Amino acid sequence: MYPGTHAALTPDKPAVVHSGTGASISYAELDQNSIRLARYLHDAGLRPGDDVAMLTDNDPRCFEVYWAAMRSGLYITAVNRYLAPAEAAYVLNDCGARALIVSPKLADLADALVPLTPNVEHRLLFDGSYSDALASVSDEPLADQPCGADMLYSSGTTGRPKGIKQPLPERQVDEPGDRMIPLFGALCGFDEHSVYLSPAPIYHAAPLRFGGMVQALGGTVVLMARFDAEAALAAIEKYQVTHSQWVPTMFVRMLKLDEAARNRYDLCSHRVAIHAAAPCPVEVKQRMIDWWGPILFEYYSCTEAIGATVIGSADWLRKPGSVGRAGLGIIHVCGEDGAELPVGEIGVVYWENDSEIFRYHNDAVRTVDATHPDHPMWTTVGDIGRVDEDGYLFLTDRKAFMIISGGVNIYPQEIEDCFALHPKVDDVAVIGVPDEEMGEVVKAVVQPAPGVVPGPELAEELLDYARARIAHYKCPRTIDFSADLPRTPTGKLVKGELRKRYLTHN
Repeated sequence: MYPGTHAALTPDKPAVVHSGTGASISYAELDQNSIRLARYLHDAGLRPGDDVAMLTDNDPRCFEVYWAAMRSGLYITAVNRYLAPAEAAYVLNDCGARALIVSPKLADLADALVPLTPNVEHRLLFDGSYSDALASVSDEPLADQPCGADMLYSSGTTGRPKGIKQPLPERQVDEPGDRMIPLFGALCGFDEHSVYLSPAPIYHAAPLRFGGMVQALGGTVVLMARFDAEAALAAIEKYQVTHSQWVPTMFVRMLKLDEAARNRYDLCSHRVAIHAAAPCPVEVKQRMIDWWGPILFEYYSCTEAIGATVIGSADWLRKPGSVGRAGLGIIHVCGEDGAELPVGEIGVVYWENDSEIFRYHNDAVRTVDATHPDHPMWTTVGDIGRVDEDGYLFLTDRKAFMIISGGVNIYPQEIEDCFALHPKVDDVAVIGVPDEEMGEVVKAVVQPAPGVVPGPELAEELLDYARARIAHYKCPRTIDFSADLPRTPTGKLVKGELRKRYLTHN
């Protein structure tokens, strides 16, 4: 199914609502506008396999762009709106975007991208050229509506995002075949009556993919402009939300509301609270179940979509800390030599699939790094964990010391590279340190250049330097100074030893 199905049956039903403003797009409007955009892009020369990108805030019209791609065989790339111009340009150039649709609030960033992305042929701005483009074409569907796909980016350990480009589905948009529907639709009870609250940025894989699934089934997506703990509870009550999706940091912030605020809202419609993106502390999840009841549903997956585990509240209460059993793919836990480990032993988590061999777009080196040396159908994103005797997966660490702050993956290498050539920095290491609210926060440990005096003034100078060059959410929250950093004789930074210093003190 797709919006056209529901436009015929329930044309006036909201397909998406903005929780703050109440602005909505009906199924009839979603169907018509996605048809018009698909036709406009087709008339502009885009053909199946081409890429259309969007750089948006949580504007309901992003789903018009999504479904235009889905109904014309295009790839859709949602660009992280917090990236610096050079970072966003890398994504647009790497995915080969021929068209870019932009929210008005991001017009300045879009302007900065123009000289950096010469191959983007068509640029449309909501409330401006986008509306003109839709008005200039027919609302008659294209004769052929092959199903498109998302092409999203997952950051790599070097800091450069990694493109995930799966083969296009060999079906029409109105034909069944979306694997999210049997995996999550049935397990979580999504259907045409679902009202799905999405408080996270739409450029993330989960909000975009889950939103598309909800609309394929005929439900309603409620988008928040940004997460706010009490506003989220108010939205559940106001829109009679049945399903929602969170990261653990959001749970922490809601739990920190005073008791009066937490009890102010009627949450009786709320049947399923999905969470993912980062490990959830056992105590936090237990308190959420105590508050909301056994409605929490966790899954562990990745943008690469090479595998997934799922676990409901009842199973989690029996296996606290687990992220569940495999729902997509087969789990293998392997040692450093690639040998599969016995049950209960900790190692690298690989996923076995019987589909095509996984590849990162334009990145053979990282594709090799992600592939098991002896089994080309086994792939990993570098997570470390163990599987118990009942097949439940427990994650213990990230192989490359990736930092997860508020559900967002942050890789230290890019930040270290930013500081590498600074004249006052002799050496630098970036790590994640524990934080009650964010899970982890970014800390830089700097060895000053000879003759440079460490202190608050130097720390502020370095922070300003970083903020001017990389996205602010990646910048260190704090900077410490050290006379030396632990390195091996070959020059490799022993980051585990450095992290232990901070873990010992927390």
